[in-house]
Amino acid sequence: MSLDTIEINKQRQNLFDREEIWLFGYGSLIYKVDFPFLEKSPASLYGWTRRFWQGSHDHRGTPDNPGRVLTLIESMDEHCTGMAYRVSHDVFDHLDHREKNGYLRYDVDLQLANNITKAGLVYIAPENNLAYLGEASEESIAQHIHQSHGPSGSNRDYVLHLAEALRTMGVDDPHVFEIERYLLEYA
Repeated sequence: MSLDTIEINKQRQNLFDREEIWLFGYGSLIYKVDFPFLEKSPASLYGWTRRFWQGSHDHRGTPDNPGRVLTLIESMDEHCTGMAYRVSHDVFDHLDHREKNGYLRYDVDLQLANNITKAGLVYIAPENNLAYLGEASEESIAQHIHQSHGPSGSNRDYVLHLAEALRTMGVDDPHVFEIERYLLEYA
């Protein structure tokens, strides 16, 4: 699959026939909300967990030195807590561009904070995309992140901002916090 998924995502779902659209953010979409939304709610996605296994050639790294950013990995016994945003269909031109580096939009069921289940969309970078870096130890991931920088800033800042946002939400994510711990040791 191509690195640039903008056109693929435009064809994946008909957003115009939906009564409402909930977008699930589990990484930078939690703390860097650069799109309009109608409402937001903490939410969980069951059967998935967040991992720094995706390469970033366009935001937190470069084509020669990609950073590491999040994707979701299926894990039946786990869940990923993030933020859901009710949005209009017109924000997806911007979001598809922002999430173009190997991410595809998927239909999912989101559990909002009030225990209401809503149909939602989430961007996931599948294993078959050209930017996928795959599994590594938290220490190895932290070393990689520590050395990466791209047009959107340092890869380190991505992790630190996310860890802070997750703590503010009361979310415990051992993978993120272990990588953060290593990064703080390198400072």
